Amino acid sequence: MLFKGEVWLKVGGVAGVVAPVAAFICILIAIASYPAFSWVHNALSDLGVVSGLTGYLFNFGLFVGGLLAFIFSVFGLWNYFSKNLVGRVGALMFACASVALMAIGVFNEDFKPIHYLVSVAFFALATMALLVLTAGFFYAGKRALAVLSLAVGFFSASVWVLQLTISYVPNVAIPEFASGFAVSIWAVAVGRRMLKL
Repeated sequence: MLFKGEVWLKVGGVAGVVAPVAAFICILIAIASYPAFSWVHNALSDLGVVSGLTGYLFNFGLFVGGLLAFIFSVFGLWNYFSKNLVGRVGALMFACASVALMAIGVFNEDFKPIHYLVSVAFFALATMALLVLTAGFFYAGKRALAVLSLAVGFFSASVWVLQLTISYVPNVAIPEFASGFAVSIWAVAVGRRMLKL
């Protein structure tokens, strides 16, 4: 019989695996449904204000992905770090990033400056959370997860630092996708680890 904390850990693990899958399926279908989208000249959020299926699907994917990521944070990561204060701080930071992701889906580009603020909050908080969780995993003796968290956090930060300094693309769809996809790989890996405990 599983203890309550272990049950919630499994729920969080499932959410961590499903969240990025659900979000990226919706994002990719939204991109496919809008031929005018350009990886170089658009932001991903431009899809959220396209009328019809494209906008609804994109915003729905971000909201559901954010909701599942929130469950992953407060049930999965929180219980995973039951005796680790640093890890729990990282879990709370990732939960805040998840709320920001939901907000991106609710407050599309028509809601200025809210959309810009929650978008920046998501990418900044997710990256900072990964760096804090690196220390949490390290202190918990989970060296492989610590290395993964550090690598993904560094990659996510680098993508944005390079964009802000040398502007390697005219708009932000590529750095948004690259950073988001890297964080998604991390969430799936950690979620799967939770399911094996």
